[in-house]
Amino acid sequence: MIYRFTFSCEEGDPNFRRVFEADADATFLELHEAILKSVGYPDDQMTSFFLCNDEWEKGQEVTLVEMGSSFEYDNMVMNETRLSDLIEEQGQRLIYIFDPMYERYFFGSLKEIKAGSMNGVECVESRGKAPKQLKTEDPLAGAGKKGDDDFLFDDEFKDELDLGDIDMEGFQDLSFDDGTMF
Repeated sequence: MIYRFTFSCEEGDPNFRRVFEADADATFLELHEAILKSVGYPDDQMTSFFLCNDEWEKGQEVTLVEMGSSFEYDNMVMNETRLSDLIEEQGQRLIYIFDPMYERYFFGSLKEIKAGSMNGVECVESRGKAPKQLKTEDPLAGAGKKGDDDFLFDDEFKDELDLGDIDMEGFQDLSFDDGTMF
């Protein structure tokens, strides 16, 4: 069987789309590698696939490397998991996390299952420009600047903060110098 997947993204170029054809016996690792190649991303992130329901809620995860399993799902690894092990019906949804730090992903859907066989996975259609793989902005950038929704640095809040109000019981023995934290 040959699977035909379409992947898109909600950010960046609205025309972005990648279409892949894959042998049902290909692995999730082969699909991962084809996605990276089609968008020009390096293979240096802890990416994952998640099977999703019709509302895009995450289900089974397929990780790049062995991870601890959750209570709900078995641990599945890309190089050991064939597409046909988890994907069996047209319309199946999945997401591919390409930026794990900010949990940014491509939405995927199995559009067609057809008879035949092929080797591995191939990108058969490439439209639009992929978003940058990693966000490079500093999550704390601007933290000291007053903004409309920046309640932490609101002058009124500063006036109400009294360090004497903090109960220090239990913090006396806390030390970061003894190396026990890490």
